[in-house]
Amino acid sequence: MLDLIPSLGSWRPAVSGQRCAVATIVAAGGSVPRPLGTSMLVSEHGDVLGSLSGGCVEGAVVDAALAVMRDGGSRLESFGYSAEDAFAVGLSCGGELEVHIQPLGSSLEAMDFAMLNGLAGRHSTTAVALIRRLDAGGGAVVVQDPVRFRAMESPELARLVGDHPATVYAAAAQLEPLLQGGRAGLVRVAPPGGCSDSRDQTHPEPITLFVESRLPAARMLIFGANDFGAALLPAGKLLGYDVTLCDARPAFSNQGRFLAADQVVTDWPNRYLEAEAAAGRVDGRTVVCVLTHDPKFDIPLLETALGLGLAYVGAMGSRRSHRQRIDALLADGTPAEALERLHSPIGLDLGAVTPAEVAVSITAEILASRGRAGRGSTTPAPPKASSLKDGSGPIHPTSEPRTHEPRTHEPRTHEPRQENPWT
Repeated sequence: MLDLIPSLGSWRPAVSGQRCAVATIVAAGGSVPRPLGTSMLVSEHGDVLGSLSGGCVEGAVVDAALAVMRDGGSRLESFGYSAEDAFAVGLSCGGELEVHIQPLGSSLEAMDFAMLNGLAGRHSTTAVALIRRLDAGGGAVVVQDPVRFRAMESPELARLVGDHPATVYAAAAQLEPLLQGGRAGLVRVAPPGGCSDSRDQTHPEPITLFVESRLPAARMLIFGANDFGAALLPAGKLLGYDVTLCDARPAFSNQGRFLAADQVVTDWPNRYLEAEAAAGRVDGRTVVCVLTHDPKFDIPLLETALGLGLAYVGAMGSRRSHRQRIDALLADGTPAEALERLHSPIGLDLGAVTPAEVAVSITAEILASRGRAGRGSTTPAPPKASSLKDGSGPIHPTSEPRTHEPRTHEPRTHEPRQENPWT
């Protein structure tokens, strides 16, 4: 739903008082075109804001949304590939979607339109999260600071799940990683006594929450004001990073070709990174690219970076430079397990030579590393470059484990890298 918030205040059907319903992707399997949390608004006259699948299932979702507005309840629709009727209501790409549809309004089953309008006034890059209850009872909680949110201390969350401490504790264990990671996902909690909660003793389903968390852009810290840094800067911004370029040498960092960075800093690299970490401005999504290729900068910087639990730390250098770097870091006390997280020599082996090609190689490795971590890997092993044509299975990682056979439109209620050629 957060993806539609910026447009909600100017969408005429909503602001003119028409009845509306919101459809949200809450689970997915296989190859699907849009991520969890993607939403679509439908008005009582069939007007649409947003898209769930690029056209595969929109018509069926509109029909279901109109039905929701007629009966006032919410429902969960499943869409999966059907060999007999793939283009009618299924996904021709072969994936599966579960779409939750509920009206906008003030009833228990409805999404609070006034609350959403309040969110619409927030900047699109401001941190915010939305926790919605999908099973019986409905309701939602807005989280203003997802990174610092502590579920056990939230009376709003306690009311949402039924005020039972054990239920809140179980929900908190699943909610906080999603909130703090800026991710979306389903959270299912077994209610006490086998019923939904103290408000409703008739539904055996688990308490089902859907979380959408939006954080400010993750940071990319580029150390080294050189040709490679200049090429990596726009590549990082293209991926949505807030990009900082840092170099200790004013004659290098003050050049006009780096002005497109969100910040340009003239400081000793390790000192700058230490200060940013102390101020809380780096986190587990931060990417560090060390392109200085100079031991007096690299060694103290990498010592700091490898101790911060960052998403990615890469360093430019030849195989010989890499071996010398590892020896120096070990001699200075860097644990061997921390060095396993170092991407050095930096980048995937794509045959890159020019700075622009090297930027593609580096960003490709960042994406590959990020994808592995997103699938639950605890040790970010160096990813291998491979073509999609040489693989098998779904292109996109499964967002929600599937525990049932695929259904179609069934409504329910409620290897070591080679030498980098550029170094």
